Amino acid sequence: MEYIGPIASGVPMSLLLTVLGFAIGAVGGVPLALMRRSRFRSVRFISRSIIELLRGIPPIVWIFLVYFGIGNGVIKVEPVPAAIVAFGLISCAYLAEIYRGGLSAVHRGQWEAGVALGLRHSDQLARIIGPQVMRYSIPAAATYAIGLLKDTSIAFTIGAQEILFFADSQAKQSSDALTPYLVAAAAYIIITVPCAWFARSVDRRLRVRIAS
Repeated sequence: MEYIGPIASGVPMSLLLTVLGFAIGAVGGVPLALMRRSRFRSVRFISRSIIELLRGIPPIVWIFLVYFGIGNGVIKVEPVPAAIVAFGLISCAYLAEIYRGGLSAVHRGQWEAGVALGLRHSDQLARIIGPQVMRYSIPAAATYAIGLLKDTSIAFTIGAQEILFFADSQAKQSSDALTPYLVAAAAYIIITVPCAWFARSVDRRLRVRIAS
């Protein structure tokens, strides 16, 4: 199992790309989701257009656009920041739709209760609606995060030293081209299965808390 060590050295980078890309999306998806529910048609149109644009272009194309597009200009972009920006942009769109689904799942009576209590719109979102949206959004967001982790494998195409980068390097250096990729596949499984279990555990706890 000579390939385990070198390929495992790419795990931190894969996790870094996933966490930072997801974090950008978690923040950037909020205004997009709120815009999608605006009472102004023009605002809804702009938000939906941005989301469809970000989701409609494949991740690998976004990586190339950021890395070769911006990187060929005055500003030099390294592979890792380029990948983070690309994954962050895509995450904004997907998480915005997840948040929108969570907002739609909250009963209208919850908004009316906030109004009856004299709360401002921002306070309603922060104290009443927000926690419930998080509860509804966690399963879908966790599923997306797991998919994002697997999508980070394409970052090796611009030189980001993540799991697949080292697997590809080992395959090229060895006469055994299959085993390094099998080890990489095992690495993704080892990471994603506990993440999926943890997400289901959090979801069950939130169900119990809300029900009580």
